[in-house]
Amino acid sequence: MIEQTQIQTIEKLIAPLLVDDIFLVSVKVKPINNYKIYLDADGGLGIEKCIKINRALYKIMEEMGMYPEGDFSLEVSSPGIDEPLKLLRQYKKNIGRSVEVTTNSEEKKEGLLKEVTDDSITIEQTEGKGKKAITLNTIISFADIKQTKVLIKF
Repeated sequence: MIEQTQIQTIEKLIAPLLVDDIFLVSVKVKPINNYKIYLDADGGLGIEKCIKINRALYKIMEEMGMYPEGDFSLEVSSPGIDEPLKLLRQYKKNIGRSVEVTTNSEEKKEGLLKEVTDDSITIEQTEGKGKKAITLNTIISFADIKQTKVLIKF
């Protein structure tokens, strides 16, 4: 329960620091008061913005005396490319990119993220090759999605 209270406190403290198109994805508290804060931005999140927010939040936490002995650490970053999408806003940001969707029944579907609504996503999948290739649009409800990851194509 303490962890949940810590997370709520951090969410309140960081909210005013999220300017422009930056948004909070998640806050995790690891043992020994190690805070990991994941942010994203519609237009991409540079390291400079993460550093600025980290310094500002660290200063606020120190001034509040959350940890009088200073025994806490703070990491602010964007989620790694291997992190699954968590928020509707992240899905919308990644329209046009290749994704791998794992359904609750462990079925994996790969395709181009074409559309995002409040309830579902549409991915475009191509089956077959050459002249026999067929393009299918598959609608997947968020309720049926276990996780979605963006695929990096080289």
